[in-house]
Amino acid sequence: MAPSATKVSGFNQKDNHWYCNAGLASDITIVIDNVFFHLHKFPLMSKCGKIANILEESLDSHGEPFSTELDEFPGGSETFLLVAKFCYGVRVELTSKNIVAVYCAADYLEMTEEYGEDNLLAKSESFFHKTVLRNWKDCVLSLQSSEPVISRAEKLEIVSKCLSALSMMACTDPSLFGWPMMMYGSLQSPGGSILWNGINTGARIRSSESDWWFEDISSLSVPLFERLVQTMKSRGMRQEHLARAIMYYARKYLPGLGRWQSGEVGKTRTVFSMTPAVVDQRVLLESIEKLLPEKKGKSFCRFLLGLLRVSMILKVSPECRDSLEKRVGMQLDMASLDSLLIPTYSDADTLYNTDCVERIVRHFLSSERSISLFSPSSLDLEASPSSESLRKVAKLIDNYIAEIASDVNLKPEKLRTLAEALPDSSRSLHDGLYRAVDIYFKAHPWLSDNDKEQICNIIDYQKLSIDACTHASQNERLPLRVVLQVLFFEQLQLRSALAGCLHTFDTEIVPAGPTTTGTDMVGQIIQRDGWVTVVRENQALKVNLENMRSRVGELEQEFGKMKQEMRKVVKSQSSLSSPRMLAKKLGCKLQSSDHQSDTIESVVPSPRASVELARPSRQSRHRKSTSLL
Repeated sequence: MAPSATKVSGFNQKDNHWYCNAGLASDITIVIDNVFFHLHKFPLMSKCGKIANILEESLDSHGEPFSTELDEFPGGSETFLLVAKFCYGVRVELTSKNIVAVYCAADYLEMTEEYGEDNLLAKSESFFHKTVLRNWKDCVLSLQSSEPVISRAEKLEIVSKCLSALSMMACTDPSLFGWPMMMYGSLQSPGGSILWNGINTGARIRSSESDWWFEDISSLSVPLFERLVQTMKSRGMRQEHLARAIMYYARKYLPGLGRWQSGEVGKTRTVFSMTPAVVDQRVLLESIEKLLPEKKGKSFCRFLLGLLRVSMILKVSPECRDSLEKRVGMQLDMASLDSLLIPTYSDADTLYNTDCVERIVRHFLSSERSISLFSPSSLDLEASPSSESLRKVAKLIDNYIAEIASDVNLKPEKLRTLAEALPDSSRSLHDGLYRAVDIYFKAHPWLSDNDKEQICNIIDYQKLSIDACTHASQNERLPLRVVLQVLFFEQLQLRSALAGCLHTFDTEIVPAGPTTTGTDMVGQIIQRDGWVTVVRENQALKVNLENMRSRVGELEQEFGKMKQEMRKVVKSQSSLSSPRMLAKKLGCKLQSSDHQSDTIESVVPSPRASVELARPSRQSRHRKSTSLL
């Protein structure tokens, strides 16, 4: 305040002293927060019951000037100045920003009808119910301004009434009552645009959107926001709207969330000027976690993972972190790889928090009850059949392991633990695991063959595709023992495929017997297409069969050549004295003793194995295998 006297509606201020221009000497001094109001007894006693009682109880109330201090006065010195002006008959303007403080001050000073008709308490109550509670803008501003006097506002039910009014307006269809257009009053052009001082701003009111209130309530403090959400929930607000409002609020006060979130939940509309709340981020995150509904959705899962990241930075309570991990685990099939890459914020050596991901996977496997989806029209939802959830998570974890495999500090035990966290039935193919292992070997060239073989045990070679087998058989980073096992199962796949094709063609062309199923099928073909179609199909099948037989003959010749090469290699190596000994060193199991020799000779010497084992020198090992990356 300026040190010089300034006239403000009949009151002057000098330093921290206020004087009334009544032409009479002051006979009472009221002290509010070290601010001195030099006033007169009669105007105050005629309106304020509390001051009248204080003066009556004081011995010197009719003698020398009286001074008293009002402790914990609602609203402080600024609000008391308004009350003093009202007592002196000066016009006081009630607004949505000062109504709560004035209402509480009038109640504190006992300014009832007993001490004057149309007293301040009745005026405040009337303005609050007839103006504030019927207007979205005034209700939000009043609720925001109630923070300094929250205890007395709770006593007068001001807070609960504001929360109830806001929840009713937000839950009601805006098209029925014109919300949020009510907040603008009559400041609308005939075309529907917002007017400011009679000037068309060009902004259009869009009352049909469900997120028009997100920005407005984000100015509330965490406790008030939490109570408002709970009130809206009790009134039947849709879960997806509440979730989006919570996400909007969190992103406003937790800036770290923006780094991992794509897009906006709702468009920011600054309808009227409000000061953002001052929040404790740790308290905010713990409160938000309790408010979030138990639903699932792709954007919602991404938001939960963002909260989990920030929770590790803010070091929230273990209960809050565990709850977030469980929430993510219950909808892990909707997570994306980039959001699952949670950095390590502690002193650990690894780049990513693999322990957290491992716990999330365990929660996913142990979650017995399923959570429902949001409605299909919100939060970028995508239905995920339960039968496919395990397959999706397995693919996600395989990609996650491949992403973190390049970390030089990642231990082999941790890689195996992550890979073995899911059951074998979750993966129909092990190509993803093979890719991750290959990346890990590339980033860890110092691993011994024994360590590599231990890591390769997580791969089921029978579940590798032909392309993966081809790459693995030429991969110089793999141990020789693993390469030979890959070649073994690769030939088994080839044999099975050839046998299946031959059996199919033989069955279709030369039926085994006059079975009912075959007769019915032939009869259906004849009835549908006639004899001409049957003849044409038989001719096509015969041509395909001849081509297949020709191909099988070529393969047999090629296998014969490879057998000869393999015999030369076996003779040159003293340790491998026989095909039977070779099979034992490879760890292959022969199915019958009668065909052991034929199996080894026909399985091991594939084209890639012959080249790998028959190299005369180490110079050719400089040839690099093609990469799947």
